Amino acid sequence: MLELRPNCECCDKDLPPDAQDALICTFECTFCASCVDDALAGVCPNCGGNFTPRPIRPAAMLAKYPASTRRVLNPEGCGRKAS
Repeated sequence: MLELRPNCECCDKDLPPDAQDALICTFECTFCASCVDDALAGVCPNCGGNFTPRPIRPAAMLAKYPASTRRVLNPEGCGRKAS
């Protein structure tokens, strides 16, 4: 089951379970489309893989299988300098 992480690992943008701009790699590293395009050039900084749109879990299934609340943030590893 996908973890559905709540944020972009690069910029910390909130990515709710129904976010249309959430992208994941095969290890579920989660980024927003802007960071994937602008900072990462389509390559995951953690595994070197590509990205695919994160599926949207239907609302009825979210009640039974909720999205993760664990935020992952690594701005140093995403092609940008930490602020």
